[in-house]
Amino acid sequence: MEYLVDLLKILLPAGIVLYGMYLVVVSFLSKERERTLVELKTQNSQTVLPIRLQAAERICLFLERITPNNLVRRSNPGGLTAGELHTLLLVEMREEFNHNFSQQVYFSEETWEAVKRAVEEVTTILNQSRQMLNDDSNGVDMAKAIFAQTLERKNDAISYALKQVKSEIQIYF
Repeated sequence: MEYLVDLLKILLPAGIVLYGMYLVVVSFLSKERERTLVELKTQNSQTVLPIRLQAAERICLFLERITPNNLVRRSNPGGLTAGELHTLLLVEMREEFNHNFSQQVYFSEETWEAVKRAVEEVTTILNQSRQMLNDDSNGVDMAKAIFAQTLERKNDAISYALKQVKSEIQIYF
């Protein structure tokens, strides 16, 4: 019996010391892991933030470039027929969109959907403007029809998409 009491006198304090050491080591490892995660997040944000800003700039520029008024002004519809201008504007808009398609990785699903809706609205404006004209209409008539459609719609989808991009970027500042 005395042997058992002596054994407990040794094992109980040793067990308490081991448990205390276990708690210290677990706490240390946990804090070390948190510190490492914070360092990784800091390094990640230093790398990703400039790229996100560039992506936002590109999308804002894209949205401004596909505004119907800007599309028409860049294409110079003087010597084109309405059909040629319509095709030229659609091709230019699709090329711009395809060029900036990869930027969707840096935005939320909601923001990218707003950008796609803006592209769809501009396509609708161009198609409706073309349908309003005769086959023998020239590019100037097409440009006037596009301007009229734009004034009627006020480019709500483009302005909404721009607001979405700007508000998403403002989260980081």
